[in-house]
Amino acid sequence: MSPVLLVVLALLAAAGWAAPRPGPQRPGHRRPRRVVAAEECDPAVLLDLLDVALAAGTSVPGALEALGSAVAPDPAAGPLRAAGASLRLGGGWREAWEPCPPQLLPLAEALEPAWSDGVDPCPLVRQAAATIRSRRRRDSQEAAERLASRLVLPLGLCFLPAFVLLAMAPVLLSGVGALLGP
Repeated sequence: MSPVLLVVLALLAAAGWAAPRPGPQRPGHRRPRRVVAAEECDPAVLLDLLDVALAAGTSVPGALEALGSAVAPDPAAGPLRAAGASLRLGGGWREAWEPCPPQLLPLAEALEPAWSDGVDPCPLVRQAAATIRSRRRRDSQEAAERLASRLVLPLGLCFLPAFVLLAMAPVLLSGVGALLGP
């Protein structure tokens, strides 16, 4: 073996030996807890959690307060608890949802017929979550279609010359060589 190859192998072995290994952590060492940002608050997941709470027999205000407690580090937790408390204390539907951020509007829209007309909220909440997911799926498919149409020209400009040089040129050169040869 050449000396350069031996040095490279020795460096690779040393790097693997010195790399940190996953394993048990020190007793006093804790990983920092990741706090969920406001833009990560997914309305579809909130609707799913709300559906579970309502299916368990919780009232609408109780489900909102429980959901607010479940997503506690999220900034949506406070408005959810406030809306539930306002409804529990007899406040109107509009005034309970006024301070809520726009990401909670699907929850308010899905629950309003249940609160004002006494309709079963579970199917409404499930349908709202399905609508959000369907809209996201449609938007992602449209974005993928736009991307495909935008990639046609760059891919054609890059791959067509490469295909000609690597696949067709050797065949043409060998054919020309056979025709002109002895």
